[in-house]
Amino acid sequence: MRVYVNYENKKWKKYNIDFEKIASAAVPAVYKNSEVSITLVDDKQIHQLNKQYRGIDKPTNVLSFELQDDVLLGDIFISLDTVAKEADAANISIEEHTAHMIVHGMLHLQGYDHLTDKEAEVMENKEIRILKQLGYKNPYEECCCECEYGCCCCALAHKIASIKIRENSLWQYVCSAVFGVMCSFGFAPFNLWMLSVFGIGGMYYLMVKSTRDISFFKSWLTAFPFGAFYGMAMFWWVLHSIYVIPELAKQFAVWTIPGLLGIGLICGIILSIPFAVIRYVSIKPAYRAILFATTWTLVLWLREWFLTGFPWNPISNITMTLPMVINSMALWGALGLSFVIIGLIASFIELIKNKKCKSCWFVFVMYVVLFLGGCSYGYFNMKQSTMNNIDNAPLIRIVQPAESAVYKMPKSRQEAQEIAEQKVKDLITWAKSDNNILPDIIVYPETAYPYVIVDDKFPLSRVLNTNVIMGTNSFKDGNMYNSMMFADRNGFVKHLYSKSHLVPFGEYRPFGDIIPTPGQLTPGNGKEIIDISTNKGVFAVAPAVCYEIIFTDSLVPKGTNPDAVINITNDTWFGRTPGVYQHLDMVRRYAIESGLPIVRANYSGISAFIMPDGNVESVLPVGQNGHLDGFVWGKHKTPYRIIGRDLLMLIILLFSTVVSISISVFQKKD
Repeated sequence: MRVYVNYENKKWKKYNIDFEKIASAAVPAVYKNSEVSITLVDDKQIHQLNKQYRGIDKPTNVLSFELQDDVLLGDIFISLDTVAKEADAANISIEEHTAHMIVHGMLHLQGYDHLTDKEAEVMENKEIRILKQLGYKNPYEECCCECEYGCCCCALAHKIASIKIRENSLWQYVCSAVFGVMCSFGFAPFNLWMLSVFGIGGMYYLMVKSTRDISFFKSWLTAFPFGAFYGMAMFWWVLHSIYVIPELAKQFAVWTIPGLLGIGLICGIILSIPFAVIRYVSIKPAYRAILFATTWTLVLWLREWFLTGFPWNPISNITMTLPMVINSMALWGALGLSFVIIGLIASFIELIKNKKCKSCWFVFVMYVVLFLGGCSYGYFNMKQSTMNNIDNAPLIRIVQPAESAVYKMPKSRQEAQEIAEQKVKDLITWAKSDNNILPDIIVYPETAYPYVIVDDKFPLSRVLNTNVIMGTNSFKDGNMYNSMMFADRNGFVKHLYSKSHLVPFGEYRPFGDIIPTPGQLTPGNGKEIIDISTNKGVFAVAPAVCYEIIFTDSLVPKGTNPDAVINITNDTWFGRTPGVYQHLDMVRRYAIESGLPIVRANYSGISAFIMPDGNVESVLPVGQNGHLDGFVWGKHKTPYRIIGRDLLMLIILLFSTVVSISISVFQKKD
């Protein structure tokens, strides 16, 4: 067989490759008088060919152009740049990987393909057999250990690595979905953080195990089940709200299945992006781990704005049971800790696949150092959170009604008036203690007050003879608001803060009247500070209504340093589902990030006093009626509160860029 080799890229000449021998071994005897052309190029040239003839705007390793002629078989183009990257990732020589590309290309010229599982199996088996004859190992066999089954762990790892899950196969999509569901178990109330780590690591391995060139859409489609099932397993409890009130259930129950599918669709689109990026972009393993962590963090950052934002359960929250780890968020927030956790997972997988890759070791060690450094600062933050004096802290009383939501749905105007009057009496009763201790501040939860605030009169606080924080609705200039009201002991409303981050589909219609929504409220003006005069002095608080607490930069105005955050909420809609416990963890996260203690009044529970290190000092559990007295102290400014969410994201982007450039420079000098 005659093989014509064209060296378009002269760097190919330094490699000792017998192109004629390899190409001849890849064809049967019937082709002994045939001819083939092998053109050796770089990424720039093969990128142009790939875009022109395949419509894929990126470089690839090998391209074959079949002429469907028994004598003139066709042309093969091989890129040195991509082959070198893939050889480095697989810990094999460029000569060995080039041999695989020649065999692969020659089989394409003979009509073999890998568009379906059956076709791929036939083609890969022929490649394996031909390469074995040439003295090369099976290119599709991945061994994650260097010993020959010297221990049970290595034997198990080899067995797992030998399992073939082909791209676009049913098993690939099933595994993707299973890994997504596993990730959801790292959060409260399960707190099985190792399952989240394994789910992300498993999905990462599934995406990078193959080097076959595919489009971004196919990359995204491969990861879509992960994001979709991760989202549905993590957020299904939102739909529990439909069934809390019978009247609402009759109207909205029909939206249960569409709602669940909608959650899966949105999460599948968004949460699959990091995996799609690293599968599509052809880069070296070390860079790939950094790119994955950076993209994951960027997606988390972007979630702060989608449909007014829903940054629920950043991956950092799986470490809530690890105090020193979770307190590292005081240094770099949920964004930074998520970047470190994801980077650790990805770099560890790359290290398993590429043990001889120096840059992979460097990236893995870098993330380990970041992780340990964060833990060290976390320990420091835990110490800081207990340093301030409790003597000047006012006594605060949280009231938790823990009533059924059905109680709020009167059938007539008269019944509504009767319920409201009884409700006011209950609010007074629930706030009184057996020992007649009068607190400095009484905090009622969201929507506790049965009337709408329209002026500055609030006689309830005069009856209680103390400062009152009350969750209520307010009406002004034709608009309705979900508000937190502060009234002094003389019965006057001193401050009215209205919720700015409204819940889509619950408090406002993001798509007009296309999807029914129970309420249509107006957003407030955002960050404010409320100064409350007490016997211990002025107590400055940052107000937060409901899930506003999950937005990392949403509560404390720049240049202010309040004594605490007061968060009023109503989780009655979610019963005892995971959402209730995850909401508490989001509050704990904010306390750590901001360095501020938090007073949390929840209508149905969980109400709590939370310290700046995320520790829950005291708590009223779900469904328990009563009140809880406590103090909060330990406020301090954290580096993250000073830096802020957006600047921190910019720092992560710059850090990733600098590290990647440094690795590139180091490799060139090596």
